[in-house]
Amino acid sequence: MEQIQAEQQQLTMPRIGDPAPAFEAATSRGNISLKDYKGKWVVLFSHPSDFTPVCTTEFVAFQEIYPELKQLNTELLGLSVDSVSSHIAWIRSIEENFDTSIEFPVIADLDRNVAMKYGMIMPGESQVETSRAVFVIDDKQTIRSIIYYPLTTGRNMQEILRLVKALQATDEHGVSTPANWQEGEKVVVSPPKSQEEAAKRAEEENIEYIDWYISKKEI
Repeated sequence: MEQIQAEQQQLTMPRIGDPAPAFEAATSRGNISLKDYKGKWVVLFSHPSDFTPVCTTEFVAFQEIYPELKQLNTELLGLSVDSVSSHIAWIRSIEENFDTSIEFPVIADLDRNVAMKYGMIMPGESQVETSRAVFVIDDKQTIRSIIYYPLTTGRNMQEILRLVKALQATDEHGVSTPANWQEGEKVVVSPPKSQEEAAKRAEEENIEYIDWYISKKEI
């Protein structure tokens, strides 16, 4: 029975729009709790293991986008089931070998408490290691996006950065973003909700009218 309950807990994962599961954890930069980040956006990402090649390239790449994320009121939090000592040793190795100082905290989730709350372990791929999950949590601590990558595939940092910018544009301007949208490009206007609104859409100023259901504008 205990094994079944543990497996069920391991398979549980939050969904987009859910409150981000609360946690307190030890990290490479001291103890933290999720509530410490209220009022800021957070990119919480898990990696399989310290001292592995793909994860090392990712940490260098995450650090490269960290200054821009901070400008977007967004913090980075890494996580794996390794210890604080392991995190510290690995970060020091990255700093020495890649001339890169890792400035964001890395959660030491030895008991897999945070990993299980967030559904970061995929039993079909690994019973122990956390997958390459990315959770974007907004300033109200609501989950806004979830992305999973397999253990063998490193993440695209520019896409994560683009995603945060897109979500923040949606919140600020009440719009949606089209495929491949980049900051500064036109956004999608919400479609009309009645025949009368549809008839007027083509006459609206500052709108790139394509058809009644799809129009774009600058923000």
